[in-house]
Amino acid sequence: MFDDIGILIAGIPAIIIAMVVHEYSHARVAYALGDYTPQLQGRLTLNPVAHVDPIGLLMLFIVHFGWAKPVQINPMNFSNPRRDDILVSLAGPASNLITAFVFTIMLVLMVKFHIPFSEGLLVVFKLIIIYNINFAIFNMLPIPPLDGSHILRNVLPYEMARAYEQLERYSFVFLILIIATPILDYVFVPLQRFIFGIFQGIVNILL
Repeated sequence: MFDDIGILIAGIPAIIIAMVVHEYSHARVAYALGDYTPQLQGRLTLNPVAHVDPIGLLMLFIVHFGWAKPVQINPMNFSNPRRDDILVSLAGPASNLITAFVFTIMLVLMVKFHIPFSEGLLVVFKLIIIYNINFAIFNMLPIPPLDGSHILRNVLPYEMARAYEQLERYSFVFLILIIATPILDYVFVPLQRFIFGIFQGIVNILL
């Protein structure tokens, strides 16, 4: 069985993969929609150095709350700023869910075809799946500056959107509150089960 140190070490590649996939997808979709800002900042790469914030990564291990280097975009470069900002915002969480599903399929295939794998690899795969799902859920929370807040802001009427933007000054307080209280348990656990249920249903159809 893995001890706490083993889980911590196994979690490093899982967290890095989740961060890199998330930020790269933001950058790639923004670029595809006409904003070259991510390209100019060197974000159109899967190289972790371009996306991982060392302090944010360290904080993720210490207090289970961290961050990557946010991809900067300029909505004025989009042909349809509201729609395209929503698409860019959705790209990160969507890519995390796709990554989690791909590793779920790989794990199922390894078991089904009796491909030998170590306990360490099993733990890494499971953590990649869990962390990517958690990244998707967390970033869809409607708290500025998370992706969910970008989506909500763009679907609100203009005056409500401007008022909503003012909440960003209190975003760190909101994040601390939900992390320090059981609120996330009531959000993450049901959504995790729902996503796993969808994965299981698709796997049963495919395999």
